[in-house]
Amino acid sequence: MAKVVTMGEIMLRLSTPNNEKFIQADEFDINYGGGEANVAVSLANYGHDSEFVTALPDNELGDCAIAAMRKYGVKTDNIARCGERLGIYYLETGSSMRPSKVVYDRAHSSISTAVASDFDFDKIFEGADWFHFTGITPAVSDSAAVLTEEALKAAKKHGVKVSCDLNFRKKLWSSEKAQKVMKGLMQYVDVCIGNEEDANLVLGYKPGNTDVTSGDLELQGYRSIFEQMVSDYNFEYCISSLRVSHSASDNGWSACIYSRDTKEFYHSKEYSIHPIVDRVGGGDSFAGGVICGLLDGKDFKQALEFGVAASALKHTIPGDFNLVSRKEVETLAGGDASGRVQR
Repeated sequence: MAKVVTMGEIMLRLSTPNNEKFIQADEFDINYGGGEANVAVSLANYGHDSEFVTALPDNELGDCAIAAMRKYGVKTDNIARCGERLGIYYLETGSSMRPSKVVYDRAHSSISTAVASDFDFDKIFEGADWFHFTGITPAVSDSAAVLTEEALKAAKKHGVKVSCDLNFRKKLWSSEKAQKVMKGLMQYVDVCIGNEEDANLVLGYKPGNTDVTSGDLELQGYRSIFEQMVSDYNFEYCISSLRVSHSASDNGWSACIYSRDTKEFYHSKEYSIHPIVDRVGGGDSFAGGVICGLLDGKDFKQALEFGVAASALKHTIPGDFNLVSRKEVETLAGGDASGRVQR
């Protein structure tokens, strides 16, 4: 199996139980999660040698975050213990026409103040096959943006393939700042993942006639954007999940991919996910599935189908992590969506 490294922030997630609004809640459910941490867990579940790199405070909460990763087989040997605090995010889980809401409390978290000298990147990337990061990490702080680029330089020095999920977060930075930072990082990226909004706000590509709220997905628009992105940055693959949001509880879910080498555009099968148990981490589970498929040697179409099936299953699981097995994903990707009891 391949060695995969991911780097980013893991946070304490405090979510309201039973779809309650914040004002109703007398208690919170506790989970841990974050974009790159979620991908690391997925890949460990599929049997890959998965390592998560971050910075955490040297206290009991930092210990808990590490334990959450180790529980699922993710290696944590190169996590830096420094900084002041573990980031927190609060989640109010919506239902039907009421959307979910996220409130961040992550200012001055350990990863936001970490610097390259806190890590031995030569040691981290020795023997690695793949490095994954998201646009969330450089958005956390200017220091984290510099740290991300230093990690990318080290990954490329060691011949590691790099994927990036663009993941624009408007509560962390503006589109103008995102483009200023992220365009410079794309020179290191081989596989670019991001929906039409990400491509627009992070890299400045204008979307076609696509409206996820109305369910109108114009696939030709995606192909056009992907062709431009490959021309500009020489990505090996451009990939986007396609979410049709009928309500917070009912989504259509598929994806598309464009190959630089074959110049083929492919749209996956679509899943109807209803009811949704927890959609947080859905994009990360998709990225983890696609990365797994490519590392396994699947062709890009099969890898995409594996990622879409993996993410569809994640929507049925509470928490940030996708805890399905390789066999469960392959069963769904193979066409068995019956949900019958397995005896």
